[in-house]
Amino acid sequence: MAQEKLLLIPGPSPVVPRILDALALPTVSHVGPDMVRDLKEACENLKKIVFCENGEPFIVAGAGTLSMEMAILNTAGPGDRVLVLSQGYFGQRMSDICKVFGIDHDVLESEWGRAVTSLELDRRLRTQNYNIVVCTHVDTATGACAPLEEYSQALDKTGSLFIVDGVCATGGIPERMDAWGIDVVLTAAQKCLGAPPGLAILVLSELAMEKRRSMASVPAYYSDLLRWLAIMHDPSKYFSTPCVNEVRAFAEATRIILGEGMEERFERHDLYAEAIRAGLAALGFTFFTDPSFPASTLSVVRYPDGVDDKSFRAGLYDNGVVVAGGLGPTLGRVFRVGHMGNLTSAQVRFAVEAAEKTLAGLGQSIEPGTGREAVDGVLKA
Repeated sequence: MAQEKLLLIPGPSPVVPRILDALALPTVSHVGPDMVRDLKEACENLKKIVFCENGEPFIVAGAGTLSMEMAILNTAGPGDRVLVLSQGYFGQRMSDICKVFGIDHDVLESEWGRAVTSLELDRRLRTQNYNIVVCTHVDTATGACAPLEEYSQALDKTGSLFIVDGVCATGGIPERMDAWGIDVVLTAAQKCLGAPPGLAILVLSELAMEKRRSMASVPAYYSDLLRWLAIMHDPSKYFSTPCVNEVRAFAEATRIILGEGMEERFERHDLYAEAIRAGLAALGFTFFTDPSFPASTLSVVRYPDGVDDKSFRAGLYDNGVVVAGGLGPTLGRVFRVGHMGNLTSAQVRFAVEAAEKTLAGLGQSIEPGTGREAVDGVLKA
């Protein structure tokens, strides 16, 4: 068997044995008592993770892109106008979804590496009314983290529904639905939540559910949340067969998250982001994302002079760590490293040590232990 690599792409994140053990349980009936128990618990736990007391959670087979599509199709009715706040690659994807379904929308776009500011949002809202405002919390391509709480203040008196794409944030960076007036959090299982890929996940506020119920229909069948609502309330009912093992693994993932504690989990993500960036900076790397908009879940990293992207990532792979290349205009110029989910301090140290070893193998002059010393300076502070 090939040596297992430490998976530090911006999702999927490493899956810990407790969750893998749950995934490997015998497949049970999709309407049987084991599945009913785990799906109901996962739904209740999900509301706690996004700080939503009375919302409606949905957990269905699919990917984060399906979550994006479900969020917009179940809230944007005929005559509605949508504003997409795009921080990069995945904001553009939400715009593409609107185009495909003929949904009237505008895009307020930031420079790559930055996020739209609340001031920019406020200026736009003074000139145009929108029924829905949607933003990417953390753009996986740029590493920029949007100021959600500030957005919510700008939206407070507009009456607009507020949709947050939390695919690279939910469970690792705060998303306080009730306190911040967020109406939809959409996400997926495989990033900060720490489960394997395969689930599209949403939580809708009471206001968002009222909006869906007010719509006579939506241009979807599988993606119609009202078809799933009865199953989320009573998983012994049937609409479409869920991926049983993945749901049970996700239920275990939510237990791990709440067992750690949400505030403690957020602090750990902040700490590990600081540590891995300190280690990489000590090795001569710099960072693509504007320092005003850092995300605690991933870093987009520029190379030192003379270091080739493909050569570095191939060498890092040989040294036991998998990272991702750039997307769009950053292709070939950066690598993207995820530091989210159930990552450990030992894995952070290993990743930086592997980067140091890789640089040395490419002929870079590095004092041995430089990266580890910088990491330890943060983790032991």
